[in-house]
Amino acid sequence: MLARTVVSQRCRHLAAAGQRTTPCSLDVPARPRLAAQSRRTHACRAIEEEKQPGTALQQQQSFPSSLSSQDDGPAFEVDRSAIENFLRPPPEELPEDIEMPIWDHLEELRERVLVSALAAAVAIGGCFCFSKELVLFLEAPVADAGVRFLQLSPGEFFFTTFKVGGYSGLLLAAPTVLYEIIAYVVPGLTKAERKFLAPIVFGSSILFYVGLVFSYEILTPAALNFFVSYAEGAVESLWSIDQYFQFVLVLMLSTGLSFQVPVIQVLLGQLGIVNSEQMFSLWRYVVVGSTVVAAVLTPSTDPFTQALLAIPLVGLYMGGAAVVRFIEQGKLKAQQA
Repeated sequence: MLARTVVSQRCRHLAAAGQRTTPCSLDVPARPRLAAQSRRTHACRAIEEEKQPGTALQQQQSFPSSLSSQDDGPAFEVDRSAIENFLRPPPEELPEDIEMPIWDHLEELRERVLVSALAAAVAIGGCFCFSKELVLFLEAPVADAGVRFLQLSPGEFFFTTFKVGGYSGLLLAAPTVLYEIIAYVVPGLTKAERKFLAPIVFGSSILFYVGLVFSYEILTPAALNFFVSYAEGAVESLWSIDQYFQFVLVLMLSTGLSFQVPVIQVLLGQLGIVNSEQMFSLWRYVVVGSTVVAAVLTPSTDPFTQALLAIPLVGLYMGGAAVVRFIEQGKLKAQQA
C-alpha cells in the first residue's frame, strides 16, 4: 500500500513537470523486483489515462474503421490474388453455379469411377484375347537382329501376356477415363478455364500417343540395336521375355510422359506463373536438363541414342514457349481492342 502511494505521488509530480514517466527508473522497496515494476507500470498508465481519458477510446475506434474502409471499398476486389481467384472465382465467371449436396457429388463420383473401371476392364480383357499378337508386335523392333526370347521360369510368358494386355487395355481406355474426369470437373470451372481446357486435353492426348509412336519406331530400335551390336561376336543374344517387355513398356511410357512438356508450359502460362520471356531465357538449362533426362530414360550409353530423345525434348520446350507467347499476344490484342 505504501509503495503504491509513493508511485502515485512520484508519477503525478513528473506529469505536472511535463516529464516522461519511466516506471522502471523508480526504486521501490518491494519484495520481488519484477512485481514492483509491474505495479509501477500499471499505476503510471492509470494516471495517464485519467489525464487523457479519450485517447485510448479514440485509438480503439479508429483501428476498426480503418479496416472497414479497406474491406468495403472496390479496391479489395481489384487486388485479389491469382490464387484466391483460382480457388474462389467470382460468381459471374461460373456459368453453371449450381449448388449440390455433398452426397450428390459422391454419388456422381461413384458412377463415373464405375464407368471408367468398366471401360478399362473391357479394354484389358479384349487386349488379353489378342495378347500373343501384341507380343509379336512389340518384338518387331529387334525381329531382324537375330535376338531370341526365352522363358526362364514356369509361367513367365503367361504373366508377361497379362502385363502386355493390361498396359494396352489402359491405353485404349484412356480416352473414356479422361472424358469421365473432365465431365466431373467441368461444372466447377470458370468460362476462361473452359476455353483452354479442350485444347489442353486434346493436345496432351495427341502428344502422348505421338511419344509412344516415336519411342516404338525410332527410340526403342536404336537402343536395342546398340545392345545387339555391342554383344555381337562375344555372346549370343538370348533375352528374357519378361525383362524385354518391361524394358520396352517403361521406355515407351516414359517417352510419352516426357512429351507432355508443352502442355505443362501452357498451363503455367495460363495461370500466370511463368511467361514466355522467362521460358525462352532458360533455354541453356533446358538443353542440359534434356540431355540428363535422355541419359536416364535411354539405357544405352552411346550419344546417338541420347540425342534422339534430347533433341525432340528441346524442340518441344521451344514449341511450348512459342505457343505461350502466341497466347499472350492474343490476350494483349484483345485488351487493346
